[in-house]
Amino acid sequence: MTGHRIAQPALYEEVAERLRQRIFAHELKPGAWIDEQAIAEQYGISRTPLREALKVLAAEGLVILKPRRGCYVTELSPKDISDIFPLMALLEGRCAFEATERASAADRERLQSLHDDLEQAARDGDIPRFFEANQEFHRTLQAITGNRWLLQVIQDLRKVLKLTRLHSLSAEGRLQQSLEEHRTILAAVLKGDPALAESLMRDHLMAGREAVTKNLAGESGTAQATQAAQSSPARGDAVRSS
Repeated sequence: MTGHRIAQPALYEEVAERLRQRIFAHELKPGAWIDEQAIAEQYGISRTPLREALKVLAAEGLVILKPRRGCYVTELSPKDISDIFPLMALLEGRCAFEATERASAADRERLQSLHDDLEQAARDGDIPRFFEANQEFHRTLQAITGNRWLLQVIQDLRKVLKLTRLHSLSAEGRLQQSLEEHRTILAAVLKGDPALAESLMRDHLMAGREAVTKNLAGESGTAQATQAAQSSPARGDAVRSS
């Protein structure tokens, strides 16, 4: 009976996922203009499914559609960071609380194993691996809660925060600081202290905000200095023109 056949995913959904991963990988960098014609030709599709895909990504906050100007990858401002991280701290703090209450012995073993990966990545100085293990630790805590509403909101915000991928861990000393914070969070979970786990997770997220804000400020300062140097005449030119 054809009426009960399961439809394949729509083309625009596949296109949206490909673009999403390119954004997360910073192949399409924050603030970059998305060349619709070039991407459509690259994927061998028309502009219609591409535009539908971009609408999906816009709803997720990953791109911005500007009338008569096209589509741009979202670039988070310092205000965006200040607005998002406190929300994440509240939500993930609640996750840590609920996960600590509900974690089984198998759940605790899984969290310990993920933390062991963090420890090894830190010893190796492998930031990308540390980042992925860190993400998996948080995802596992969230899954343990069994609270699908909490997970949905957190996942939506984390998609946007991926636009700052590696920024917090790239700050001087942040990787080791993050590792120490994870140690205390895990200890609270294993101890079965939900209130402490919640408090530590909130502090962890807010420390991440501080690191990202610091990095953004540093990048802004470097960019301004470079721009000033490029716009200033060389010393020899200034002498010759006088």
